[in-house]
Amino acid sequence: MIPKDWRHGTLGECSELLTGYAFTSQSYVTPTASTIRLLRGDNIMQGVLRWEDAKHWGTPYDAQLSRYEMRKGDIVIAMDRPIVNAGLKCSVVKEYDLPCLLVQRVARLRAKRDFEQDYLAQVLQTHHFIEHLKGQKTETAVPHISPNDIRDFKVMLPSKNEQRRIARILSTWDQAIATTERLLANSRRQSEILSSALLTGQRRFGNHASWQSMPLSKMIRENRVLGSGGDVAKKITVKLYGRGVVGKSEKRIGSESTQYYRRSAGQFIYSKLDFLNGAFGTIPASLDGYESTLDLPAFDFLPGIEPRWFLQYVSRKAFYAGHLGLANGGRKARRVNPNDLLRVSIQTPCLEEQSRIADAVEAAQTEVAAHVQHLVLLREEKSALMAQLLTGKRRVRLSNEEGASSS
Repeated sequence: MIPKDWRHGTLGECSELLTGYAFTSQSYVTPTASTIRLLRGDNIMQGVLRWEDAKHWGTPYDAQLSRYEMRKGDIVIAMDRPIVNAGLKCSVVKEYDLPCLLVQRVARLRAKRDFEQDYLAQVLQTHHFIEHLKGQKTETAVPHISPNDIRDFKVMLPSKNEQRRIARILSTWDQAIATTERLLANSRRQSEILSSALLTGQRRFGNHASWQSMPLSKMIRENRVLGSGGDVAKKITVKLYGRGVVGKSEKRIGSESTQYYRRSAGQFIYSKLDFLNGAFGTIPASLDGYESTLDLPAFDFLPGIEPRWFLQYVSRKAFYAGHLGLANGGRKARRVNPNDLLRVSIQTPCLEEQSRIADAVEAAQTEVAAHVQHLVLLREEKSALMAQLLTGKRRVRLSNEEGASSS
């Protein structure tokens, strides 16, 4: 059901859709002040265009290419791999993105006369549109959609004035989201700079003693306490890319012969196979008593070591990326064994300075986490508001002039 003054339509009815020109890669030119950027699918991200690796075309160009010139406010959608983990590759062209030319396998949408461009841009951000494309895309080596897949999408249409009002309301949320994204990016950058300076000794606290080179064998010791072997297996898993330690409970298989070892809260644990992909962490209190095999070795911290500082240090990409020599096997099977890891030496401050470093790094990370949470809330709130405004479940108030002109 929709309001009686609304109607159903399609994107094809509301907009002019153009796909780009097949520029030949052999004719790409070196970027100069006089060349023009080519807008390809690879340049489209979620709500923004990325120009770091843009291809360029020489100028002046043939008159026939003028129809592929982009304008401020144009909506563009990547038609090859349109949906990635981060979302739909769709964006609105901004003033700073110009000039550029539209390339093959990118769709450009411009609202027709009786429709509002900004309203259509909001419609294309909805979960409903993404789900529509998921149902249409061709599952090949390079999943893709067709122009008709976009044109056929059904939309709910109020008057143009109400479309404009809805778009204005939702744009305020977009601005708040963009501001928070910038704050988050800056906070992450400052956190990385601070962490690097503190964890490498470029920035010091007070007049503490000089740092000393110390092997990890004097910081942590492997723990091999055997598990209970009960009927229920409480197993630990370490996620990739520093996403933490988790556990699961399941009934043991009767013929299971694998030996499991009891793990305790606060221990350092890592995956032999995926250490170099950030699969390590400390065991939280909620997983005390859980078990793992020797493929996930666990270690007790020795006196004089602050666990938070240790984890922050080894979490730096510069640490584990710099110790690829630890890994045995080929590139796809790079195991890091405990004996090899424990031989690694790192520059180590005294315990008091370790604690101060850990406090400062944690404070910076907490600020980043606060921005992340705020961003999540803003996106959820906007999504809920879109579900109301774009379906007519919640109406916007028009001025007398707007109401009269739309009747």
